[in-house]
Amino acid sequence: MATIGTLIYTWLSGERVGTDAQGNRYYRSRGGRRKRNGREQRWVLYRGIDEASKVPPEWHAWLHHISEAPLTESASRAKPWQKEHAPNLTGTAWAYRPQGHELRGGRRAQSPGDYEPWMPD
Repeated sequence: MATIGTLIYTWLSGERVGTDAQGNRYYRSRGGRRKRNGREQRWVLYRGIDEASKVPPEWHAWLHHISEAPLTESASRAKPWQKEHAPNLTGTAWAYRPQGHELRGGRRAQSPGDYEPWMPD
C-alpha cells in the first residue's frame, strides 16, 4: 500500500502512463522535468500488497529505462506457454512450510535416513 507521501507526490508531480492486468499503475514525472541521474523518474503504485514480483517483464523494462516506450497491447497479450503470475510469498505468513516445520508447530516423523553420529570404536 502506498504511503500518504507517495500518493501526494504522485498527485502533484506524476503523469499516469498506464495500468497492467493486475491493476498496478505506472507513473513518470510530469513533462519529464524531474530527473534523477539524468533520466526521468518512473514509479509504480501497486494494487494490494507492495511486491516487486508483481511487475510484468514489459513494465519492468520500462521502469528501469531498458525501453523508452511503455507496454504495448501486443506485448501485454500472454503467450500460450506463459503461466499466470504467482506472487513471491517468501518471508510472509503465507510462505510454504513443509510438514514438520518448526513454525508450523509440528514435528516430522523420524525416518531411516536420519543422522546418526559417528562413534569411535
